[in-house]
Amino acid sequence: MTLTPLTEQLHSRPPRRVLVTGGAGFIAANLVHYWAAQYPGDRLVVLDALTYAGNRSTLAPLETHPNFRFVHGNICDRPLVEELLKAEAIDTIAHLAAESHVDRSISGPAAFVQTNMVGSFTLLDAFRQHWDANRQPSHYRFLHVSTDEVYGSLSPTDPPFSETTPYAPNSPYSASKAGSDHLARAYFHTYGLPTLITNCSNNYGPFHFPEKLIPLVCLNILMGKPLPIYGDGQNVRDWLYVGDHCQALDAVVDRGTPGETYNIGGNNEVKNIDLVHTLCDLMNELAPNLPVRPCQELITYVTDRPGHDRRYAINATKIQTELGWVPAETLETGLRQTVQWYLTYTDWWQPLLSG
Repeated sequence: MTLTPLTEQLHSRPPRRVLVTGGAGFIAANLVHYWAAQYPGDRLVVLDALTYAGNRSTLAPLETHPNFRFVHGNICDRPLVEELLKAEAIDTIAHLAAESHVDRSISGPAAFVQTNMVGSFTLLDAFRQHWDANRQPSHYRFLHVSTDEVYGSLSPTDPPFSETTPYAPNSPYSASKAGSDHLARAYFHTYGLPTLITNCSNNYGPFHFPEKLIPLVCLNILMGKPLPIYGDGQNVRDWLYVGDHCQALDAVVDRGTPGETYNIGGNNEVKNIDLVHTLCDLMNELAPNLPVRPCQELITYVTDRPGHDRRYAINATKIQTELGWVPAETLETGLRQTVQWYLTYTDWWQPLLSG
């Protein structure tokens, strides 16, 4: 499988030594590929437990990269984390490892508390010790990547979430992410650790695990399976193309102010049912030999999940004005690229279905 860098523009800055947690997962893997293309002189160390959503093959093209290393391990393993920080002289952590599926958090919340809260604490405290041992260098950074779900749910007329919106998580997943956000903030205010927090809207794009809405719809269409829509399908999400997200995270690490939070959104609010219809239109256009055509006939309404937040929306003014980041992709261009990716790279997703 040949990968195209998410962007070809190279930056000039001193090299970093970066530990990416959860790097075999969806957003983190895209970030690793982006980072390797943008900053070939940076050391990239990926730490991933390879749970069901982690896919080592996603990183296969980087295995021969001289500045890349993969470590199979858990972020809750304090001795391992400490050894990696010291042996690799890590100066930057991009922390994306997380349990992230709301439905799974409802049926099994313990794993979410362990990974998202205990794991984040382990990383923060080990990095603080490492930072102190090296006399608190000013260029060290701890990037904590979180979600807009920590803010709760919006009504149709509410303004979008800003960085000052009070936290009101409604699922075990979002509650565990809110707890880790608070820990990252506390480590800056208590110890001066240079943390940065980002809260993003729903991501989509290459390497997305098939349990999430967009890849699930694409693959179910290809297999002629029902397209399940929760409740009335009127829940609204703001969708962010993962390549745009990677560029935003780069801007936050490079130019963000330690201790600050930055909301990252795609400026693409859409109802779930409308999103599914758009995906169906794209699949009808781009995919030959569909088992059911038009594939809108596969849409099936199912019982809503407990505590389903009605609307999320992000106000990304702060990152746009302070760091100069704006999303490059519209929902139309991003979804077209995503659908085409799943049609092209069947060798990536087919083994996940059999597993």
